[in-house]
Amino acid sequence: MKWSLAAAMIGARDLCELARVAEEVGFDSIAMPDSVFYPETVSADYPYSPDGKRMWAPETPMPDPFIAMTAMAAVTERLRFYTNVLKLPLRDPLLTAKQIATMAVMSDNRIAIGVGLSWIPEEFAFTGTDMRTRGTRTDEAIEIVKAVCAGRGPEWVEFHGKHHDFDRLMISPAPDRPVPIYVGGHSEAGLRRAARLADGWISVNVPADELASAIGRLRELRLEHGRADEPFEINVSPTGVRDRDGFQALADIGVTEIRVSPWYLYGADFTSRTARLDAVRRFADEFIGH
Repeated sequence: MKWSLAAAMIGARDLCELARVAEEVGFDSIAMPDSVFYPETVSADYPYSPDGKRMWAPETPMPDPFIAMTAMAAVTERLRFYTNVLKLPLRDPLLTAKQIATMAVMSDNRIAIGVGLSWIPEEFAFTGTDMRTRGTRTDEAIEIVKAVCAGRGPEWVEFHGKHHDFDRLMISPAPDRPVPIYVGGHSEAGLRRAARLADGWISVNVPADELASAIGRLRELRLEHGRADEPFEINVSPTGVRDRDGFQALADIGVTEIRVSPWYLYGADFTSRTARLDAVRRFADEFIGH
């Protein structure tokens, strides 16, 4: 079992210190969210709350994950970093692959990428991208990133798809180990995408019984795609789990990494730098050490 620190909504100037402490106390990785901007008016409901309302204020800090991960990697030696999740269809896949490849090389292969689609129509409208084709474009973008970051260093790659089409090109630097790609989402389409294309799956914040259901479906889909015997990460953020037995039960059903924000677990003020760091140390003492 690996332990991941979810660093959502943390100020940019506090992240490097948080990463150093997380590494010191035994966390394996840090997960960084992706939010390009906060539209004043949103024409769709937030899918992960009962009333469809977002639970954060417009001025809540959401540092660019690639810049934040690079900065934290520079002040740590062992800790891994990944996006949870990068809104991939908002971005050009070749430019994204270039950034990921550079981060992987500079961090000595401590970078992974979790990807998702985005639920906000305004994000697509304001970035000039098409929300209707987000699923198929994400599939193609995953394949492009995997080709550039295949783990064989710089090499010629090409891609000819419905939405993205380019002849042989080389991106350098490129990592000497494959960059893991994880897919987020609980929908049937998201689970199928993870089972078919990805190295793992990332959950949203849901109770353990919902996680068990999704993990069971992932097993069925991976078998269907002939990938049941391949390594596959199951990265989850369980709500309502607060003791070792609960975490152990998740490991027993196939979870490989648990993502936590300890300050919420202990009711600490997450806007307080001291309270956050104390919560990280307390969680490590109570759980990671055991």
